[in-house]
Amino acid sequence: MNRRPTLLAALTLTAAAALTLSACGSDDSSKDKDKIAGVDAGGAKAASPSESASQAAGRPKIKLPSDLTMNFEGGKTGDAVKDAVLADNAERMRSVNAAIAGTDPKADAMNFYNTGRALEAAAVWVEKFKKANLGITGTIRYYDRTVTLAGNKTATVLFCADESKGYAKDLKTNKPKVTAPSDEDFILYNTRLEKNSDGVWRTTRIVSTAGAKQCLK
Repeated sequence: MNRRPTLLAALTLTAAAALTLSACGSDDSSKDKDKIAGVDAGGAKAASPSESASQAAGRPKIKLPSDLTMNFEGGKTGDAVKDAVLADNAERMRSVNAAIAGTDPKADAMNFYNTGRALEAAAVWVEKFKKANLGITGTIRYYDRTVTLAGNKTATVLFCADESKGYAKDLKTNKPKVTAPSDEDFILYNTRLEKNSDGVWRTTRIVSTAGAKQCLK
């Protein structure tokens, strides 16, 4: 989350700083080597959870707490391959926030949809929330999502996120850490995905830029 309390800011973990850790690296096809130990993201509990629509091919079910909404725009392009990439890109973003919120304490979905440097960066990000005893709440909007295919098994997805109504949440008080809106709440994400042998488009790299001009709308 970009809107965060002073503690995470002091650790230089803005959304951009943390996710830029994944700027380099590529997919490692070994599932065992990819997997990072489960992360217990604290005591947040799901109530009337939002569930993932896609459960095919052994995909983990992703649940979000009732106080967190993630809206993804533009999921249908008319191209089946691009639509599959966008669907797995959305599940990747949901999986990380589910680990932060505590509705996926073992981070099964995060391990499923991420690999390589993207998985390492996601695990670091989730762990920082855990150590600060923070969850995540509010509404996040994802828009201007575009896919570029490079062959049959590689793709890039460029998209914007409006995090102006998303907040870190103190798990002790269950209250959001609200801060004043700013341009930094609008994030440009540039992600690389690779299709594995099970047909899942896993994120291998993710770079973010806070306050990107093309996202300020």
